[in-house]
Amino acid sequence: METEYRLSADAAEFYQDTFVPALFGPWAQRLVAAADLHPGQTVLDVACGTGAVTRAAAGVAGPIVVGLDANPAMLAVARRLRPDLDWRVGDAHALPFGDRTFDRVLCQAALMFFTDPVAALREMGRVGGRVAVSVPGRLSHSAGYAALTGVVTELAGDRAGALLGGYFAVGEPALLRSLWAGAGLVIERFETQIGATRLPSLSTFLDAELLPIADEVEPDVRRRIEVAARTALAPYLGADGSIAAPIEAHVITGIMSR
Repeated sequence: METEYRLSADAAEFYQDTFVPALFGPWAQRLVAAADLHPGQTVLDVACGTGAVTRAAAGVAGPIVVGLDANPAMLAVARRLRPDLDWRVGDAHALPFGDRTFDRVLCQAALMFFTDPVAALREMGRVGGRVAVSVPGRLSHSAGYAALTGVVTELAGDRAGALLGGYFAVGEPALLRSLWAGAGLVIERFETQIGATRLPSLSTFLDAELLPIADEVEPDVRRRIEVAARTALAPYLGADGSIAAPIEAHVITGIMSR
């Protein structure tokens, strides 16, 4: 099973309104470009969330695109935005499709949340012709997030820091290559890119990025984190108060070995 984040409807809307324009929307375009889509192809977007990649893929391949996610609240937002596309609840470890159903299978920013990433990758290879995955890279190469994680670890403890750092849990290139090999996938292209999470203010950035530890941090600690983060993240703050926090990502494409 995927790690379960039973988001409320409000949380799913916050994800769409905040995370998608800040990071996942621009990265979706990069993933779709790497997948080399063509009009008329069938596409599956695994762990689609609110559908950023699904919508981007449909813009190239056409409407024969399926978005699958384990979280109904995310899919409710996706359906509202594009009711013409096919949205399904499902588990990445047991995709409800036959062999080679799709020309392309895409997955963005989700591999680190799967209980068994090898099994999920194997399923993607089984149902698709070509697999394209993007995943956050190394925390040590993601300057904005390394700075924030350091502040949180110092002020809220190792557990809180580890929760934030978990987003980068499969970011080591050697580990990713091992996961792909274990799934029987042959890597055709492995590209490392640097982007940035762009939001209008540090407060908005912290509201978004501290969600995983919101229940574990007392209000006074949260205030101290914001004060310290303003110093630690100063290199990434604009004159207007906006933030562009650097983050590394890997984009990998490949096919099932025969």
